[in-house]
Amino acid sequence: MIPIRYSKRDITDKAQIDHFLAVAKTGHLGMTNGIEPYIIPLNFCWWQGNLYFHGADSGRKIEMISANNRVCFSVCEEYGTVADPVPAHVDTAYMSVFLSGTIERVEEAEEMRGAMQAMLDKYVPGYFSEPLPLQHVLKYRSSMGSTTAVFRITPDTVTAKGNLAGEEKKFYPGRKVEMDV
Repeated sequence: MIPIRYSKRDITDKAQIDHFLAVAKTGHLGMTNGIEPYIIPLNFCWWQGNLYFHGADSGRKIEMISANNRVCFSVCEEYGTVADPVPAHVDTAYMSVFLSGTIERVEEAEEMRGAMQAMLDKYVPGYFSEPLPLQHVLKYRSSMGSTTAVFRITPDTVTAKGNLAGEEKKFYPGRKVEMDV
């Protein structure tokens, strides 16, 4: 693992990282086939210590995964701009997580359903009154006729960093340097 260079931004609290991954909305999957890199934004869920997402069972992403099952995934949430009377100290409040590991298509039906249920619980909490039926997961076809593939990234490394500045430091329209000196 390559250490974070700006170590004062390093976040090592596993519970904080798990919570962040549970609520962050969009991540970016990085892949390579040995010739070119490919990065795509995805909805995802962090479930049972692994990262899951779903998508079509064919296309460029599938070709890249087939060529090389080593991937990375990056998630970042921006929380505002940090104001400071010293221009060089103006900054961004954020948290980010980077993980790398292996990716594989989930074949076991109950794991597929669990991951899909975790995604529904994340993105539309409380919307459905019943758990996701297994038959829906197994028989669903997209508007283009493809089956839904569920993927699991098993991380080898997970690193996080952030600048979690308090609200009193954040810029807002109308804030002037004179208010901070």
